[in-house]
Amino acid sequence: MENMEAIQTLPVGFTASAIAELKRLLAEEPLAQGKQLRVGTKGGGCSGLTYVLDFDEQREGDKLYEIDGLPFIMATAHEIYLYGMEIHWEGGLNSRGFTFSNPNASSTCGCGTSFAV
Repeated sequence: MENMEAIQTLPVGFTASAIAELKRLLAEEPLAQGKQLRVGTKGGGCSGLTYVLDFDEQREGDKLYEIDGLPFIMATAHEIYLYGMEIHWEGGLNSRGFTFSNPNASSTCGCGTSFAV
């Protein structure tokens, strides 16, 4: 029997445009220096939970992931709410910012930044 390395499944995905924008922010934003990208949730918003996409320091209970050279951290407890979600960057004039496509959300608010499960 061969030794097989465990393959760690990523809890969330990023589109190519999101990865490019996040790499740009990590390289250029002073607030990102010495920190990691955090993906998560917090209570609040019109639907109950709000998405977190921020620069932060790694804490106990976080897992470190990497996709296409982009490292990110996520609290293990948040995976149940975000597993399978895709993060996308829209760079157009009418709609600019990160969007979240979460298969676990039973409802979302009109602006797309909060959700319920």
